[in-house]
Amino acid sequence: MPQFQQPACWRLEAGGQVMDVDTAVKDGILGGGAVISGLLDGKDGTLGTAKKHDLKEMIEEMESAAEANDVPIVFICPISLEPMVDPVTLCTGQTYERVNILRWFSTGRLSCPTTMQDLWDDTVTPNRTLHQLIHAWFSQRYLRMMKRSKDVEGRARELVQCLKKVKGEARVQTLKELRKIVAAHPSIEKPVIDSGVLGILSSLLGPFTSHAVGSEVIAVLVNLNLDSEAMTDLMQPAKISLVVDMLNEGTTKTKIKCARFIEVLMGAESFRFEIVSSLSLLVGLLRMVKDKREPDGVSAGLSLLKTICSHDQVRSSMVSIRAVAQLVERLPDLSPDSLESALQILDDLAAIPDGRSALKDCPQTIPNTVRPLMKVSEACTRHALSILWAVCKLAPEEFVSLAVEAGLATRLLLVIQSDCPPEIKKQASDLLKLCSLNYTATLFISKCKLTRTMQ
Repeated sequence: MPQFQQPACWRLEAGGQVMDVDTAVKDGILGGGAVISGLLDGKDGTLGTAKKHDLKEMIEEMESAAEANDVPIVFICPISLEPMVDPVTLCTGQTYERVNILRWFSTGRLSCPTTMQDLWDDTVTPNRTLHQLIHAWFSQRYLRMMKRSKDVEGRARELVQCLKKVKGEARVQTLKELRKIVAAHPSIEKPVIDSGVLGILSSLLGPFTSHAVGSEVIAVLVNLNLDSEAMTDLMQPAKISLVVDMLNEGTTKTKIKCARFIEVLMGAESFRFEIVSSLSLLVGLLRMVKDKREPDGVSAGLSLLKTICSHDQVRSSMVSIRAVAQLVERLPDLSPDSLESALQILDDLAAIPDGRSALKDCPQTIPNTVRPLMKVSEACTRHALSILWAVCKLAPEEFVSLAVEAGLATRLLLVIQSDCPPEIKKQASDLLKLCSLNYTATLFISKCKLTRTMQ
């Protein structure tokens, strides 16, 4: 029986020449340059420094920093399509990540995943030369990334220190540069925070801060992980008041950043609902939702409103500024994700008497809420059913016939026959019974517009 012989040296075809690993490194197959020369510090000019770095950790760090691009195809495991850390070769000559091929064998398949050849030997042989080549390739790029990171980190620290001194337009420009660096290099977040940037940025927010400075401060903060102490400091009334002003008067990008910033603060243990009960904030968010020209602004506004409405104390304020009618009117034009958020907000508002009355008084509530049933997502269907139940239960004589004419009965039957969870089917069944009370059986069936199969 033929046996697979592991070659003494793994070789690459490149430009018509067959090369081993050292030739590939020296001739630039791995990229060449000054950095790679640092890897060739063995006595015989082979790889040395690369072994100081753990391959798996390098890959994970580079992937998190979006630096693991253009990985040579020979380094990729055909099973997982991820870079190999522990490559092993089968008797067919195909190479795989060890854990992936062993998992393949554990399912009872004794074949090569790539060629589907039956294996005459299930031995897996470590491909050390390929491992060395992968290690060298990633080490080269890892060292480059770390060098860039140190250079950027140093510049970021300089900018943080500059913020203590500069004023006016110079402060705005310093903040802009810091914002760009932090957004482009997530890996420097910890050293930047350790340099005291959170305290400095917080000190720049106050009643006399210009919107030009304030908007840049918020743009930096939303790119950083805020600890509980920083969030508590940033929740001071004067700072929140400035953020709300910018959300109402700033550019669309500034409004989006402010909305996301407030949403981050709402996750703090020290958060108080009074912070988001300001009518000015709620009105500003509704303006964002109504602006059809800015889908990102609509999404950010709805996301924060959804979080705010989870607090019972704010719901009455939402109703008082006519949020119900404005949200109902926007339902037909929203994207699926935004529609889900809007329906959840209306569902939360329907939990209070004033909210139900506002839904009842809005002429578009029934048709605009029936439309998403079974068309967008399970969550949309659940929230729409809850809203329709609240309205129809409140005034069945007035709204049941409107709902049936809008096609509700047919949609409810589709929900009942679907694979939705039992609690949603139960809600649809209860609503269907409520709809049928004012009709004879024959008339109701005709209103449902059922096919013969459905009947």
